[in-house]
Amino acid sequence: MHKITIAGAGLVGSLLAMYLAKKGFDVHVYERRPDMRKHVIDGGRSINLALSDRGWKALEEVGVANHIRQIAIPMYGRMVHNTDGSLSFQPYGKEGQCIYSVSRAELNKTLMNCADDFDNVHFYFNQRCTKIDLNAATLYLQDQSTGAGSTAQADVVFGADGAFSAVRGSMQFTDRFDYAQDYIDHGYKELAIPPGPNGSWLMEKNALHIWPRKSFMLIALPNTDGSFTCTLFLEFEGNPSFEMLKTEAGVHAFFDRYFPDAKALMPTLMEDFFHNPTSSLVLIRCNPWVYNHKIALIGDAAHAIVPFYGQGMNCGFEDCSVLNDILNEHTQPDGTVHWQRALQQYQQSRIPDANAIAELALRNFVEMRDLVADPDFILRKEIERRLNLQFENQYIPLYSMVTFSPNLRYSEALRIGKLQDQLFAKIMDIPNVEEKWDKGQLTQILDQYMDDYLKQV
Repeated sequence: MHKITIAGAGLVGSLLAMYLAKKGFDVHVYERRPDMRKHVIDGGRSINLALSDRGWKALEEVGVANHIRQIAIPMYGRMVHNTDGSLSFQPYGKEGQCIYSVSRAELNKTLMNCADDFDNVHFYFNQRCTKIDLNAATLYLQDQSTGAGSTAQADVVFGADGAFSAVRGSMQFTDRFDYAQDYIDHGYKELAIPPGPNGSWLMEKNALHIWPRKSFMLIALPNTDGSFTCTLFLEFEGNPSFEMLKTEAGVHAFFDRYFPDAKALMPTLMEDFFHNPTSSLVLIRCNPWVYNHKIALIGDAAHAIVPFYGQGMNCGFEDCSVLNDILNEHTQPDGTVHWQRALQQYQQSRIPDANAIAELALRNFVEMRDLVADPDFILRKEIERRLNLQFENQYIPLYSMVTFSPNLRYSEALRIGKLQDQLFAKIMDIPNVEEKWDKGQLTQILDQYMDDYLKQV
């Protein structure tokens, strides 16, 4: 039986443990933090997660999707809170299609519990990885409670220890390792809207609420207890920025001006704003993900992205699913795995897709904060829905390709999405396009444009 070490018991590490356990491996998971199922982990840094079809596919494959559905709330679209106080709803896809709001902590706890049900999965907490002997596949660990040191040797090590991965940190000292770390100008702060009477929701429950304000925005995702987890995305410096919001009076004035309807639902705004940290957002790219067929990176350790497509977790879960399929290809009837071929194929497959979703996530930030309230953007979405209905599977909007098409690679979705941008550049350039489209006067020219588009797709 192969012994597998996983550094990190987060979302991806816990899911990966189940995939590997189902194959009969002896899986040992080492986590720097205390066991969150027994200890309250300091909050204020959790952006609620949006679970979509790629993530559900992976959860279904290990047989835990039904456990997760009990803590997930469907969101069928964006509820846009305009500056004049009006609301407008923008569906994410066709009728019935949705993404799901889920608490990061509750999801992590549930995945840990499910992984614990396997006799061949073993968790170790308060174990900080200080370095790794890459050639010997050995972690050097320090107990966060006692300070005692120990080692953990395995046949294969997976680094699932997040954006600031210790496993990747050791790999960065190897020859020809490419690494890029980019912080965006915006940070985020977690806020809260509490439940209403009897655990009711004070806003529409089945929507992702967004207050787009050009260079910044506020979002809110529902929780099962009736509350909403809110996140303010704002630049660190400039006007407006976090650096300007140093006093209660300043925060009151800022929210009164830009988010008055949200503020009215936030009785703990001042406490949350000044207690919760202002956190940064980073993109991580690296290559290779694999060292000497004994070490492999997965999830944020390999490809941390900004959260604006809601795909960071889904991409990490998809890593596990793709790896599982590849291991199936390279496993002999006697259970022997050709790890060198498997891990090489894994990184060759996933790196292009990780780079693609990183680019898409940055693009979607601009869409969310700048465009969702723009009339031209709204018109494009209306025309896209018509094209999607008329041409069925021949025209699928980019958001649906990323979110509701779990078998389509991110890199292919990005390629097609760029062709769609070219298509709509021509459509939106038609004089009086809004009036002509509304009166059905564009059928012939849209058909011609679609013919040109489909030839390239």
